[in-house]
Amino acid sequence: MVPTGTYGSWPSPIDAELAASHDGHPEYVGVIGDEVWWTAPRPAEGGRRTLMRRRADGGEESVLPVPWNLRSRVIEYGGRPWAGAQRAAGGPIVVFAHFPDQRLYAYEPDVPGAEPRPLTPVSAVGGGLRWVDPQLRMDRGAAGEVWCVLEEFTGQGPTDVRRVIVAVPLDGSAAGDRAAVRELSDGAHRFVTGPRVSPDGRRAAWIAWDHPRMPWDGSEVILADIDSEDGIFRAPSRLAGGADEAVAQVDWTADGQLLFAGDRSGWWNLYRADPSGGTVASLCSRAEEFGGPLWKIGLRWFHPMDNGLVAVIHGSGTTALGILDPEMGEVVDSAGPWTEWAPTLAVHGSRVVGVAASPRSAYEVMELDTGTGHTRVIGSAHDDPVDPAFYPEPQIRVFTGPDGRDTYAHIYPPHNPGRIAPADELPPYVIWAHGGPTGRAPLVLDLEIAYFTSRGIGVAEVNYGGSAGYGREYRDRLREQWGVVDVEDCAAVAVALAEEGTADPRRLAIRGGSAGGWTAAASLAATDVYACGTVMYPILDLAAWATGETHDFESRYLESLVGPLAAYPDRYRDRSPAQRAERITAPFLLLQGLDDVICPPVQCERFLERMAGRGIPHAYIAFEGEGHGFRRAETVARALEAELSLYAQVFGIDRDDVPRLELAK
Repeated sequence: MVPTGTYGSWPSPIDAELAASHDGHPEYVGVIGDEVWWTAPRPAEGGRRTLMRRRADGGEESVLPVPWNLRSRVIEYGGRPWAGAQRAAGGPIVVFAHFPDQRLYAYEPDVPGAEPRPLTPVSAVGGGLRWVDPQLRMDRGAAGEVWCVLEEFTGQGPTDVRRVIVAVPLDGSAAGDRAAVRELSDGAHRFVTGPRVSPDGRRAAWIAWDHPRMPWDGSEVILADIDSEDGIFRAPSRLAGGADEAVAQVDWTADGQLLFAGDRSGWWNLYRADPSGGTVASLCSRAEEFGGPLWKIGLRWFHPMDNGLVAVIHGSGTTALGILDPEMGEVVDSAGPWTEWAPTLAVHGSRVVGVAASPRSAYEVMELDTGTGHTRVIGSAHDDPVDPAFYPEPQIRVFTGPDGRDTYAHIYPPHNPGRIAPADELPPYVIWAHGGPTGRAPLVLDLEIAYFTSRGIGVAEVNYGGSAGYGREYRDRLREQWGVVDVEDCAAVAVALAEEGTADPRRLAIRGGSAGGWTAAASLAATDVYACGTVMYPILDLAAWATGETHDFESRYLESLVGPLAAYPDRYRDRSPAQRAERITAPFLLLQGLDDVICPPVQCERFLERMAGRGIPHAYIAFEGEGHGFRRAETVARALEAELSLYAQVFGIDRDDVPRLELAK
């Protein structure tokens, strides 16, 4: 007989250390020669990211040991940090951005005794020189070049920055000389992606946008001729996109056609543009997304194949990998249980490589053989660290929010094969608000969720109005309504779970990080739905955040989320938790990285000053060496245990297997 235990008290083999050790997932796949390469997280090694390689014998190895860390800081969220090629005579060469100094390095892993060598200089101005989305051009010069995006700080302020597409010599001549870095684009736009070069080498296309727009509000496809002598991009012009159309990706087909993912129909669909005449034709018109928000530079939702077909990641809410026939407008999806394909693709002949996950498996490197239709795992294979019987069983739900609007959520009920709850008890639930806010919660196995559900605490991930993945109209629900619609939608899910008898109405909590931290804090200030909350690296003071307390990329984001500060100062004041501290009456846990330049610690400190002396139980834990989002295993573990202790104390759960969180008043 299965023992009975109150919700939240169940023993679980999924401890905080185990969950932390599986934090992060593989990204940025590529092919060099016949080998597949990708980046992978190493939480136990200071949160660095390494470069992995699948050998010809089917084994995999880490190419770069400690301390090398492949991660770019361009727009702070970074993007594709590496590129590789097979030398005509010899083995592979890779170029990568190293996180600590942000320099580009070149490395030939098959050369005995070789070490990474710097290609770019350093700068003491502001945030220095940063590089992202590199592409190797072995046809340029004697040694070849790296074409990429350069982010260059021109002063000490967070917005004293310019971005331009550049060429970096592979011979290392620019390692100590900024002047040796050749600028290819004209710097006319504040934000640019890396260039995509036509098969004949004569043209380059890239995506550009300017403040106050974010890339998912409106962006442009820029097309330019490439000077045959110096590679400079000549006569750049807009080919597609604009103020009201967001372009997520652009790329060339093998026969010189230009494809892009734009949302002119209200959904990110795939289009073909005529580089000469400027005409645009839809390749597959569906009420689905074939793209997503461009939070990082170099994301890839589609990849043209040499045979004229196009590998695509598409869907609404969940995503699938499919093969699009552009002439027929039809998509054939790969078979398998995967519910999420990350926006990274590579193609090698008839094979497509990507990264996918499901509710029963973490993200893995996958290969689809389009000839046979067979999909297999080829890297970072999921290995159940515990009995899968302890994994939660998610439910895809649609709830009704204010004004009858649909709100999407993934519900993870408490689940543990070794315990059942008393028949007369309802479980506590934690509402998870994702970051962004122009983002979404994927339907995948997450051991942090399992950490709670296996102990008897339910989790509800809410894709509130404004979330990506459901079309532009759904994204636009949050326009000038941040702190209203997101708060209402999360509360609607929480209340519905309580009213239908799924959750205990007296034991509801909310948690989130970054923009989700904002929603969690704003919810505690605006509603009485929640008994407590966990707020991680949040925005808490809108006016301060909009006037210099964040980085350049998001410095004008609030103009669409809230409205221009000069026109609506009352909104900035009335919605900010830091300005409404007196309305917060529920206990809370505040977690912050001290190196965070996106949501800096001063936001938390100002908020806590206003909470001082109010008698509300709370705790503040600040982590040295952590930025925006925790990456070190010890940080993630401590944060999870502190969060569980908060819920145990507030919900009246008896647990002695985690350190008690000291709550001040």
